[in-house]
Amino acid sequence: MQSSTVDPAKTALNYHATSEAVAGHHGEHPDHRIFGVIVFLIAEAMIFLGLFAAYLTFRSVAPIWPPEGTPERELLLPGINTLILISSSFVIHKADTAIKKNDVAGLRNWFIATAIMGAIFLAGQVYEYAHLEFGLTTNLYASTFYVLTGFHGLHVCFGVLLILGVLWRSLKKGRYSSESHFGVEAAELYWHFVDIVWIVLFLLLYIL
Repeated sequence: MQSSTVDPAKTALNYHATSEAVAGHHGEHPDHRIFGVIVFLIAEAMIFLGLFAAYLTFRSVAPIWPPEGTPERELLLPGINTLILISSSFVIHKADTAIKKNDVAGLRNWFIATAIMGAIFLAGQVYEYAHLEFGLTTNLYASTFYVLTGFHGLHVCFGVLLILGVLWRSLKKGRYSSESHFGVEAAELYWHFVDIVWIVLFLLLYIL
């Protein structure tokens, strides 16, 4: 009967490789950060839904809406602003596509374009506020108009800052790549959310 011999060095190497594989298997966890962003956006959506519900309630119980004496709303500037914001969603998606191809320069260019479009939207909103013929306390319509558009404008402002933050971090070599781009995806999701909310606001306040 032949006795089997065991190579201690080979056994040690096999044990080390197995240990690394097991550690790697248990150490890798799915990235739940995007799920966290989605939950945050759902919470924000609930706030907007509450504001929409309040606006629709005021409108349904009012005998005339907008109340008598409310100046007619101008559609040209808000319409242009709407086109800019909707277009910016396609622009920011180009940035996400670029980084998934390891095109960091493309990411920066598309994010810069999105930030500029967001800033133009905000400038247009400020210009509109400056030329409106009613104030915050003129009537119930005026109050809800300023609350809804102002709260949304705050979100657009935060979105622009978020985009600029991602741009700043992209200056660090290797910070974003096809394998690591959570910040880019989070900013894109948030921006799409802001755009969708504005479409609803535009329809409620300017069209319907």
